[in-house]
Parts: sequence; structure tokens; C-alpha cells
Amino acid sequence: MNQFELNTMNSNETDQFAAKLAGFLRPGDVISLEGDLGAGKTTFTKGLARGLGIKKIVNSPTFTIIKEYHGRMPLYHMDVYRVADSGEDLGFDEYFDGDGVTVVEWAHLIETQLPVNRLTIYLYQEGHENRKIVFEPQGERYEQLCKEIFS
Repeated sequence: MNQFELNTMNSNETDQFAAKLAGFLRPGDVISLEGDLGAGKTTFTKGLARGLGIKKIVNSPTFTIIKEYHGRMPLYHMDVYRVADSGEDLGFDEYFDGDGVTVVEWAHLIETQLPVNRLTIYLYQEGHENRKIVFEPQGERYEQLCKEIFS
């Protein structure tokens, strides 16, 4: 499995790269985001939303688990940090197989419910504003996606 790496100097660069990635996404794509609190998962999602033409303010769905936004295609933004039982069926597969892009923050907490094929993105703080972002594609679709973005 290939990994792709990006370093950003500030949240604006993280947002811009996420908006660029949005241009390559299609319905049914699943992105899992991993990183410590404050690593930039929601900032990354805001950039994706902007790239999808979403005008609404995007914020973390911490207490509602899932928020839906509509642009050129739907964005399903999940924050599963507070999901108590990862084995509980909360209907995530309906979103994963849906007509939009699904972004899951803290995805490792529902690992058994995630699709095998997805793009996992790890965000690491490298100082106050700097981020190291590691892309780990799982499946041919996401390998090709990363090759296109990073070429």
C-alpha cells in the first residue's frame, strides 16, 4: 500500500488542498480522518465542503454524530468520537453507499463498520500551524485518486 505525504504551513494551506481534493471526488467516496484533537480534521472537512460548492458553515457534528451538507453533491460529515459502542448499527452504510461523499472523523472507533475501500487521512501537528498530512489509500479507486492529486 502506497502512502502519500503533504506538509502544510497553516490552516489556509490545509483548506486549499482539501478543496483541491474535492474536485476529484465522486459519489460514494469515503474518507476517514484521524488525528489528535486540534490536528485539523474539521479544517480539512471545511476545505472539502468549499471545494464541493457548499455554502453553509461546516462545524464538527460532535453531538449529532452526522451532519449533511449540499453542494454539487452531498457531504456527509460524521464525528464518531462519542459513539459508545462501535458494534452498534447506526446506519452508517446507508451513507457510505449513498449519493455523496462521506467524511468520518475518529474513524478508527467504527473500524468494523467502515468500507474496506476508502481513503484514510492522518493529520499530525508539527508545530503551532504546520501539519503533516499522510494519505493512505485503500483500494484501487483511492490509489488512482492519490496518484492524480499528487502528480
